[in-house]
Amino acid sequence: MHAIDTDARDRVVTTEAYAPYPVSPTPATWHLRRTELLTPAGPVVVHHRPGPDPLLLLHGVAGSWSTWTPLLTAAHGVGDRGLVLVDLPGWGSSPAPEHPFDLDDVAAALTAVLDGLDITAVDVLGHSMGAFVGMHLAVVAPRLVRSVALLSGTTVATADAARHPLRGLRTLPSFTLLRAGLSITGEAARPMLRALSRVGLLPLLAAPVFTHVGRLDRSVLDAFVQELRPTRFTDAARTAAGYDLGRWRGITCPVTAIAGRDDVFARVSDLEALRELVPQVRTVLLDDCGHFAHVEHPDAVARELALA
Repeated sequence: MHAIDTDARDRVVTTEAYAPYPVSPTPATWHLRRTELLTPAGPVVVHHRPGPDPLLLLHGVAGSWSTWTPLLTAAHGVGDRGLVLVDLPGWGSSPAPEHPFDLDDVAAALTAVLDGLDITAVDVLGHSMGAFVGMHLAVVAPRLVRSVALLSGTTVATADAARHPLRGLRTLPSFTLLRAGLSITGEAARPMLRALSRVGLLPLLAAPVFTHVGRLDRSVLDAFVQELRPTRFTDAARTAAGYDLGRWRGITCPVTAIAGRDDVFARVSDLEALRELVPQVRTVLLDDCGHFAHVEHPDAVARELALA
């Protein structure tokens, strides 16, 4: 999907049409088959199709397999390549395990999914939390991972804000305040979000996450409401706080990190920090983009990853 980089500069991309495609939860559009596989973390729902050079797509805390569909549209269904779109344990249609979010458990679940589909190696695309998961998979199961692409990844600054909430109020206030709010409201936040959506106030809440919330197709905001899992969000933040990012120094496969200049859940400085941890990383900065690069600028993402 991409090669190891030797250029120490961020590639800055001036983007075009904003959020041009809706979220389209229709598997048949991309010839995807829905399968439920038993894993060490419980049943996991996967939408997949066979093909060469398969891609493994890992969503974020307010996502599921369907939030990748704008990128699939931009990438013309990614040609004839194999696709594995996972609803991570506790998200989408995959039931929540009895125990809290744990990266080793998730990596074991993904390994079981790939083994169950007779897939020996994948290129990983991860959004937000899914980017963190993808990097951990490259650490613990390097035989499975040909490359990793981090799309609006929550990495260095997010882990630091999770460890040090008071400092996080200065460095990543949106992330820190959302974490605090969801810790208090728990799963009650979901009906609250649906109520805000019904009265037309959801864009106000989602505005920090997207650069131009008013330009989004309604399907994007509907998916945001439907897929957010408050308890799993707070579990994932707690996991990030305790994670040793130095483990990423052992990753040897190519890595691409694509970030939005306006992202409130990550910082532009994360790109430089990632270079210190993973020298072979190629970094791309998208103008006019928030925390959902693959939704806000899917055409640019597809080009940068040579998917289209």
